[in-house]
Amino acid sequence: MPILLLMTHSHSRHSYISNFSDWWKMAIESVGGSIASKIAELLVEPAIRQFRYMFCFYNFVQEFDEQMMNLALAFYRLQDAVDVAKRNAEEIEIDVNKWLEDAKNEIEGVNRLQNEKREIGSCFTWCPNWMRQFKLSNALAKKTETLRKLEENSRKFPKVSHKAPLQEIKFLPSKEFMLSKSSEEAFEQIMKALKDDNVNMIGLYGMGGVGKTTLVNEVGRRAKELQLFDEVLMATLSQNPNVIDIQDRKADRLGLRFDKMTEEGRADLLWQRLKTEKKILNILDDVWKDIDFQEIGIPFGDDHRGCKILLTTRHEDMCSYIKCKEKVFLGVFSEEEA
Repeated sequence: MPILLLMTHSHSRHSYISNFSDWWKMAIESVGGSIASKIAELLVEPAIRQFRYMFCFYNFVQEFDEQMMNLALAFYRLQDAVDVAKRNAEEIEIDVNKWLEDAKNEIEGVNRLQNEKREIGSCFTWCPNWMRQFKLSNALAKKTETLRKLEENSRKFPKVSHKAPLQEIKFLPSKEFMLSKSSEEAFEQIMKALKDDNVNMIGLYGMGGVGKTTLVNEVGRRAKELQLFDEVLMATLSQNPNVIDIQDRKADRLGLRFDKMTEEGRADLLWQRLKTEKKILNILDDVWKDIDFQEIGIPFGDDHRGCKILLTTRHEDMCSYIKCKEKVFLGVFSEEEA
């Protein structure tokens, strides 16, 4: 009678095997002490697993199907979060991409098991193949455990993505930069000053349209190429500088997010962030009046010896007023160069 129950009702089979397990444990433990417990662990548990593989086939099928559904739901949930992050131009964490790849491979790789369990299920009542059923139960149990661990790992990611670092300033390629005699002299003078530890502010002056912006772009490109600075930041001030806009441009380049709304609070955060860079070049283009570096949030002088400022202006007097230690003149093209 117990054998018939094992072959017809999965739940009854499972209960029978559990009772069988308890009986054997009690019998062996009656021998006495920890030795009997060890014997029960080494002999009884593996034997019970073998019985379950043979007679509890549908239990393994049910557990497998449930775990496949759980993994699929975890996969689509995480994939949705990844899609949202990508639309926000964020970079996906490496371990998240790895999990999605592993989960996809596992989901796509169970087709053989799915087909085989359907075949066995269709003929189980009339022509059971016990050895085939035993092997498949074993395979389903192992695969279920793999899927379970994978699904659990999907809940352990602290975050799905992070803000992608902004690209470096697209400085003008050197092949497009045509040096006139005046600009060549100015370029060499500026590069020499950038390498001088005693010079922390350089002023490039000259009339409008002579190429000051183009020249400082080339200086920034070359400075990064030569690794003179860890960061090169550029902002245009013009006649009516917008402090908020200048702060935003620098913060974007540095990957800094402002959680304060006042100019003073933003300036403090930017100040602190810039001080973490050992060597940094701030290029301020088209300066028309005195600059309050503290108002913007640029540490300078004794506050940050590694910070250098290169500014452009139309007036030599402005270089003197802002106390540039190095003044560089950019003249107009000669008739021949023009």
